[in-house]
Amino acid sequence: MIVSLVYRAVRGLLALPELLLRQEASVEAEVLVLRHENAVLRRQLTSPVRYEPADRFWFSALSSLIPRQRWARAFPVTPGTLLAWHRKLIARKWDYSARRTRIGRPPSSAALKKLVLRLADENPRWGHRRIQGEMARLGHPMASGTVWNILHAAGIDPAPRRHGPSWTEFLTTQAEGIVAADFFHIDTALGQRLYAMAFLEHGTRRLHLTPVTAHPTGQWAVQQAREFTTALTDHGKHIRFLLRDRDTKYTASFDAVFTAEDTEVLLSVPRAPKMNAHCERVIGTVRREALDHVLVMNASHATKVLTEFADHYNRHRPHRSRRQLPPDTSQQTPPATNIHNRRLLRTRVLGGAINEYRYAA
Repeated sequence: MIVSLVYRAVRGLLALPELLLRQEASVEAEVLVLRHENAVLRRQLTSPVRYEPADRFWFSALSSLIPRQRWARAFPVTPGTLLAWHRKLIARKWDYSARRTRIGRPPSSAALKKLVLRLADENPRWGHRRIQGEMARLGHPMASGTVWNILHAAGIDPAPRRHGPSWTEFLTTQAEGIVAADFFHIDTALGQRLYAMAFLEHGTRRLHLTPVTAHPTGQWAVQQAREFTTALTDHGKHIRFLLRDRDTKYTASFDAVFTAEDTEVLLSVPRAPKMNAHCERVIGTVRREALDHVLVMNASHATKVLTEFADHYNRHRPHRSRRQLPPDTSQQTPPATNIHNRRLLRTRVLGGAINEYRYAA
């Protein structure tokens, strides 16, 4: 806009001599063109001739003082080029592209960006999808790509993407009635190895972790199975299938506890952990989010850690397969309003190894 106004003003000033002395003005204009051309050539003796925007501006303005039939002789460029320069200068006057309304999704507010960066800073092991789930729990539904863009713009590398096994081992319609079981071990700070069992409900992703023991016998496994089935009965749940591997601690008495509840026991192929992918993955989650960051001292401490993590996992932790809902929650958090005036509270779990967030009432 400013360039076009200056251009029109220069043409007007240059037109004044033409009104007074038409012949003399055209000759003087040609002289000015030649002088400017010589200045351009001297400026670029060692390189090809290039006309800067100021050169184009000056030649276009002087063209109004020279008759059209003399342009080919007076100017160092063709008449078509000169007219093209003139059209571009005039077109800038009517260029309103800077005033156009932004098209597309509105940008995230500064407060939401600050919240995403805070979650990433306080939880370095969280990737953009994990942060997306926590934002949804707080009432800020966002696309995972939006979270990734915020982290990328801030120069924060996302957590390493973990390629887990497929989650489609069974039909989705059967997930509500499937429970997976598996053993896992815990090494204490003094080198003692303890064992525990994990039961995972496929439909709700609810996790059950048993107390630990240093000697996992078949009788101990049967006792854990009885306590687990009793807890399911108290909640009015029935399972159709139990998925387990071929560990020798799963005795006939262990299977009898479930068959008595009309549950069919399915065995995975030897050395095929992907056939029990859900349970293998949740055990990895227990390790990555809790056990790898806590020094377990003894059996009672290990049981306390597992109990506290299971409570966090079932009550607070969002899950992608459940639309970012925890296992014990069936309703989405309503969208948060007036974020600027609300205080965000953080609850430390396992001494700060895990963080939970909520807004103050």
